[in-house]
Amino acid sequence: MIIDAHAHTASPPTLAAYKAGLLSHRGAHGRGKVHYSEEQLRAAWHRVEMAPAGHMEHMDYCGIDVQLISPRPFQTMHSEKPGYLVEWYIHEVNRIIHDSAKLFPDRIIGVGGLPQQAGEPVEVVFGEMEHCVKEYGFKGFLMNPDPYENDGNEAPRLGDRYWYPLYEKACELDVPLHLHTAGSRRPQKTPYSMHFVNEETTAVYGLVNSTVFDDFPDLKIMCSHGGGAIPYQVGRFNASSARRPGASAATLFQSRMRKMYFDTVLYSKEALELLIKVVGPDNLLFGSECPGVGSSINPETGETYDKIAPMIQGFDWLSEQDKTKIFEGNARRLYKLDV
Repeated sequence: MIIDAHAHTASPPTLAAYKAGLLSHRGAHGRGKVHYSEEQLRAAWHRVEMAPAGHMEHMDYCGIDVQLISPRPFQTMHSEKPGYLVEWYIHEVNRIIHDSAKLFPDRIIGVGGLPQQAGEPVEVVFGEMEHCVKEYGFKGFLMNPDPYENDGNEAPRLGDRYWYPLYEKACELDVPLHLHTAGSRRPQKTPYSMHFVNEETTAVYGLVNSTVFDDFPDLKIMCSHGGGAIPYQVGRFNASSARRPGASAATLFQSRMRKMYFDTVLYSKEALELLIKVVGPDNLLFGSECPGVGSSINPETGETYDKIAPMIQGFDWLSEQDKTKIFEGNARRLYKLDV
């Protein structure tokens, strides 16, 4: 079985209309809700949008059996004010994911969005976390390390005490946090895809060079997009960590990285090979973000970039046992899946 640990929701067109209304009236018309029928929701999962085929059909094309589905990050608007707009919107997206999982129980597993609000205490997300785990049965949450969305304000690094209540809550609910940046307020210089890589690199660096995993030994964190630039630059960070008093193999940056998990959302064979060798198969979860940015056709192969399972299957230096860990075993263990 192939379990895709990084995928985002399809949605009925009424969600976009709901969001546009919130941003237009700023809450003056009340909270409201997104209206859709079961037929409309089902159609959304078969609509041709970002890939040559609908979401479900593209899963089949990529050889994916099950996906962990979360909100589309660039839509989550964590920097928007007033903050209750974020709360209302994320609540509706989570409801759509829950209803989608009921429609496709053999293919979709819910991972919730957090209604993070830039400049507000992280505790504002707790109500939605409780709701998603206890009422929806969601298996984890998407966490944005930069709720300011690149507006010029700097969010606390992930080792900062600001985040500790969230780590404590995740441990209490026994769910992983999936690091994934959201939108970018400065797209001319840093479009959101670039912002993802930059902030996720910074997030991993901040976590590894902190006491978070000492203070929360049961905390489970997975980073998107293969950890950003970290695998490519790991030698530099190893060298810095080796200068510290009492340094050993166990205290090197690369060793401490392995307290975290990473997905395989990389769209080249060379990048995937580097990631697996740096992080290790015990800390990798298959992810394709399919359909999404990688669903365009690679002119060199005629396949979409996000059809990465055959690349991993083709690594003859990787054992079948390790391939199974990446494709399904680690996801089952980390997210406590019974599929």
